Amino acid sequence: MQSEPAAGTAYDFVIVGGGSAGSALASRLSADPANRVAVLEAGRPDYRWDVFIHMPAALTFPIGNRHYDWQYESEPEPFLNGRRIYHARGKVLGGSSSINGMIFQRGNPLDYERWAAGPGMAAWDYAHCLPYFRKMETCLAGGDEYRGASGPLVLERGPATNPLFGAFFAAVTQAGYSLTGDVNGFRQEGFAPFDRNVHRGRRLSAARAYLHPVMGRHNLTVACRVFVTKIIFRGRRAVGVEFVRNGTVQRIRGKEIILCGGAINSPQLLQLSGVGEAGLLRGLGIGVVADLPGVGQNLQDHLEVYVQYSSKLPVSVAPALKWRNRPVVGARWLLARSGPGATNHFEGGGFARSNDDVAYPNLMFHFLPIAIRYDGSAPAGGHGYQVHIGPMYSDSRGSVQITSTDPAVHPALRFNYLSTPTDRREWVEAIRIARNILNQPAFDVYNGGELSPGPGVTTDEQILDWVCRDAETALHPSCTCAMGTGEMSVVDPATMRVHGLDGLRVVDASVMPYVTNGNIYAPVMMIAEKSADLILGKTPLPPSAAPFYRRQPAAPPASPG
Repeated sequence: MQSEPAAGTAYDFVIVGGGSAGSALASRLSADPANRVAVLEAGRPDYRWDVFIHMPAALTFPIGNRHYDWQYESEPEPFLNGRRIYHARGKVLGGSSSINGMIFQRGNPLDYERWAAGPGMAAWDYAHCLPYFRKMETCLAGGDEYRGASGPLVLERGPATNPLFGAFFAAVTQAGYSLTGDVNGFRQEGFAPFDRNVHRGRRLSAARAYLHPVMGRHNLTVACRVFVTKIIFRGRRAVGVEFVRNGTVQRIRGKEIILCGGAINSPQLLQLSGVGEAGLLRGLGIGVVADLPGVGQNLQDHLEVYVQYSSKLPVSVAPALKWRNRPVVGARWLLARSGPGATNHFEGGGFARSNDDVAYPNLMFHFLPIAIRYDGSAPAGGHGYQVHIGPMYSDSRGSVQITSTDPAVHPALRFNYLSTPTDRREWVEAIRIARNILNQPAFDVYNGGELSPGPGVTTDEQILDWVCRDAETALHPSCTCAMGTGEMSVVDPATMRVHGLDGLRVVDASVMPYVTNGNIYAPVMMIAEKSADLILGKTPLPPSAAPFYRRQPAAPPASPG
């Protein structure tokens, strides 16, 4: 493996971005020694000694830190009181998989049926995607027709042994919801311990799972701190990229350029290179290579809030986060990869419907045995617990658009959160359901009162006002270079090529037509695995015949008499 891209080398594949999708693609494409593969990552290496990356409980430290995080912000969101919403994105090898919450959620099988209903998308239904989910994972809870047992991604199920988890699972059944054996198996709907990208007490990022085991391949180059600024075209064929390293502008050639920068970076680079809506490009003085109005459009994400309660009993994990206890927690993790430092704390949760109109669950719950925010801040007081809650398939849509020809200037991000009546309705329903669960008898021994939003927030209007003031992104931007064959699609679902161009493909969260019902890391990795076969011209894995849960409509009431 080389760490310096060779200017005179014609690579078979130049992968722009060493994040989740880029790591998986690089591993699969370089498995054939005849393929020369270069991975260009703008961020830093994921050094093995870096405790902030590899200790699961340290996940709050990289977020917001310029050494690990691109530190994006949205434009003022008109339906969130004009607030700018902070968006963390990984600026390190492994991308956001090196700084995320390590939660592994495939989404609902009906997500992929929804994808497949679009023009040209038939091969992206659940039956065709499930084999690639199985290929990429080793589920320590056991392999079967739904779960893999020999893939690079080792999945440990959350132990969820804290008594607050027991109270939570009891409370959801008291509230009328079901438990499920595996939210990534036959039935997503319900509540259960969660799969996590944690193995033997360490974060298992995409880079650690896919790239590091193959770093010895002589046909693989992985270069960090390489900021790609432009795709080079010869006519309508991509032939290389321009990048900056150590302050010097350089170029390398590639037979195939594959963008894996994610839902923000990939459309940004396309637009900077002349691929996008012609009016936007011409307005910035950029020559149009391909007029593709869908580039940067269709932006989707998950918004979430924290419904937090105080605990009357000292059973939360709050003491582990106190500064005086952190040396002991750190030492235990360093020496034995155990203790509070070895968990992401997102060990359980579930999926439920907010109303009877939806075809499948539209709410996701992450339960934590502590009251805390992503940035590590906690409300005043001691022990507590919370759920992260938010609608999963909002019909709000946004955009990613460059505002400058300078690649270092972040594009304008407009998410338009809460911009539709359905979105606002489901938010009110979500908060009421979360409160209903957390006030069930199972929590009576712990329930010390609601901390957030607080007992003063009761009406629909007050709930929406609190969401507008307090909601944060769940960090799932997606869908800005959507697959399909329609007018606003960007990527051919059969080849992952950008429509109308040769030698240029996109493989990352941006190609989703709709955001999935859950955290998006697992679907991104599935897309990368499936795309690797498409790019290499391999026969796709045969579709699965495994059934999945569909809710049966309620029987009509019996007629009297």
